[in-house]
Amino acid sequence: MPWRIMSITEERKNFIDQVLCTDRHHVSFADLCESYNISTKTGYKWLNRFKKNGEKGLEDLSRAPFSHPNQISKEVEAAVIYIRKQFPSWGPKKIQAELINNYSELVVPSEASIGNILNRNNLSNQRVHRRHVAQTAPLGDCNASNDTWMYDFKGWFRTGDNQICEPLTVTDGFSRYLLHCQHMPRKRGCDVWKELEQLFYEYGLPKKLRSDNGPPFASLAVGRLSSIAIKLIKIGVTPEWIDPGCPEQNGRHERFHLTLKKETANPPALTLSLQQEKFLQFKNYYNNRRYHEALSQQTPASVYTPSRPIWDGKFKPIEYPSHYEVRKVCAGGLISWKGTNFFISEMLRGEYVGLTEIEVGIMGIYFGPILLGKINLSRGFKRL
Repeated sequence: MPWRIMSITEERKNFIDQVLCTDRHHVSFADLCESYNISTKTGYKWLNRFKKNGEKGLEDLSRAPFSHPNQISKEVEAAVIYIRKQFPSWGPKKIQAELINNYSELVVPSEASIGNILNRNNLSNQRVHRRHVAQTAPLGDCNASNDTWMYDFKGWFRTGDNQICEPLTVTDGFSRYLLHCQHMPRKRGCDVWKELEQLFYEYGLPKKLRSDNGPPFASLAVGRLSSIAIKLIKIGVTPEWIDPGCPEQNGRHERFHLTLKKETANPPALTLSLQQEKFLQFKNYYNNRRYHEALSQQTPASVYTPSRPIWDGKFKPIEYPSHYEVRKVCAGGLISWKGTNFFISEMLRGEYVGLTEIEVGIMGIYFGPILLGKINLSRGFKRL
């Protein structure tokens, strides 16, 4: 029951004085408690506290719990701060993954608790809201390593000595593994092919290689074929091109470029050679240390496996199904079918194309898996 006056500690002192008074005129303890409007249980509680701690025992105890099961230990907070300073771009999710993987002796806090630690220590980055690039793969399945590689030029920037740097980047669409990041002084097809050759020797062949529609990956020729695309088809790799004006179809690679820019070009290195060294260091960090949310906070290196089809350095003749009619593209980019010459493309001179009926009276012309267009005897060749 509650005490009768506001000065509770003083009231308790008066109560104890009367309990200990020798001439209480035979007033029982129960009656004394009733006069103070408290229960005998409460009366004995304060009497025992007084006997144990004196007048200090009559003060209210703190209502705070003796233990805080969710309280963050100093060791955990120190670890979070250390990780954040070691990897300034990491947020709570990646820090939590690092604690789980490399700090097994600690009780790992929630993402919210890690965020609170960063806030308390002025280590939070102001989140910049950007237009989201869709992380979809609408052009083909990407369910295992090497199903689809993605490649592109990141876009040029200047190093500290005012030199232009434009890296060629290649990533595995499934594991996000960074296969290549190399500054290219020229963007010719032959130069890009040399870089791809080294990757094929090192990692094997992907099933598909996806790019945008810019040179040297694609061209204005029939089927968007470029010299790179023709070589890819002749080693068993299918080139894929996103639809014009649809960068979201290569969204995973576009999102990677944002990370690359943030980590290696903000600010850029003083020279091109130092910038390339930053790319190499970033490749190791990105593949082996940086956790990826789309991989359930695993690293790309822990997911990626090299391809089994290994390139032997040889270009092979394209094989078409048995029901296809095969024609060689002659000088001038022409093929002959049923006594009539049709212009296809000078780029394919000396190569073999396959013809098969895709509609009544209409033949589809393929170079490997790429449909180039349709032939109608009365209307000629119509490119796609």
